[in-house]
Amino acid sequence: MKSEESGRIFGSGFNCAQAVFAPYAAERGFAVDEALKIASGFGAGMARTQATCGAVTGGLMALGLSLGFAKAEDTEGRAAMVARGKDLLSGFRAEFGSLLCGELLGCDLNTEEGQRKHAEDGQRESICMKCVTWASAEVERLIGMQKIT
Repeated sequence: MKSEESGRIFGSGFNCAQAVFAPYAAERGFAVDEALKIASGFGAGMARTQATCGAVTGGLMALGLSLGFAKAEDTEGRAAMVARGKDLLSGFRAEFGSLLCGELLGCDLNTEEGQRKHAEDGQRESICMKCVTWASAEVERLIGMQKIT
């Protein structure tokens, strides 16, 4: 399962976006180091701004590899990608209460105090890992759903 692979990647020290995106990119022929580089700026809510959770942005990138469109006039592909992307976002929000990294963690990762709280509370394992594995599993489900319909 991709979610287990995402969990292993995250557990080895990569960010949330990298962990979700890399298994799907590798499956599509990307070198793993390329996938990790592509997603490296999206961790901790995009460049540690704590905006949209990196597990979500990594998931959107993974959906794009499988379901995205490459021709501007591909209205069917565009509609499918938008629909599955919205499914991912609404599902994540329903599961975790927010799409925003800062709200999910309740601390500012750009301060020493926030970094300390994040580490002391074990948030990487207790919150972030759950977001990563959920997003990865949901992407896998959405891709499978699209192939069936």
